[in-house]
Amino acid sequence: MDLKNKNVIYIGGFGGIGQKCLQSFLKREIKNLIVCDLHDNKEILRSLRDSYSYSNIFYIPIDVTKNESIEEAYKLAAEKVNQFDVVVNGCGLMNDSLIDLTIDINLKGVIHSTLKALEYMNESKGGRGGVIANISSVAGLQPTQMFAIYSAAKCGLTAFTCSLAYPLYYKYTGVSMITICPGFTDTALLHSVRGKETLTEYAEPLAKAFAKVKRQSPEICAEMIVKAVEISKNGDVWMLDNGEMKEIEFKTFWKPKMNE
Repeated sequence: MDLKNKNVIYIGGFGGIGQKCLQSFLKREIKNLIVCDLHDNKEILRSLRDSYSYSNIFYIPIDVTKNESIEEAYKLAAEKVNQFDVVVNGCGLMNDSLIDLTIDINLKGVIHSTLKALEYMNESKGGRGGVIANISSVAGLQPTQMFAIYSAAKCGLTAFTCSLAYPLYYKYTGVSMITICPGFTDTALLHSVRGKETLTEYAEPLAKAFAKVKRQSPEICAEMIVKAVEISKNGDVWMLDNGEMKEIEFKTFWKPKMNE
């Protein structure tokens, strides 16, 4: 996808990776950028508007744990730009001690946001297709012992996004579903981890090892995310780790046997 003059919605745009993604999208000379997050950040918005005056930049509040907030955010976004070309679901929480909230933000919120975005983007319902990019994690590609709840949510998100990429669905919607799985990225999300955020009291040795893992910069991660949006085809899954992009292909373990 050529992003020039496109309309982009970024959910969770004031997060560590999200802020850098906003800049990377704007460098592509997109027409409209709608930033959705729980709280406004006027300083970031002012800086973006000063630096990228050729793009229209809007803020819309959203609480991804509340369906009515998600619906209202998309309604307001449609009033501002009419059509969406790209939606990025980038909210995240890594704190297994908050079980329900971890599931609500990392999985349920993204599911509801994705389904609502599809209502507006679906070609068979008057939309013009586009790309929905859901930000999962390397913890969404395999079990992650230190963060069992976070990993369960992200694995669920990966499965959900890949399921919606079924070619029959794409035939009608014209919306490419892609899954993006960043590795360790140097943001506040990781800085806050001290071991108390894990599910079990026995995870302290894991927390010590966790602190030593090599991390990529949010700027590099963001640039790879936007590149994935540009080059991906429907159903692609990308692992972004240590500054490298790798396309992931899942092995098929089971196929249903049909009655003749």
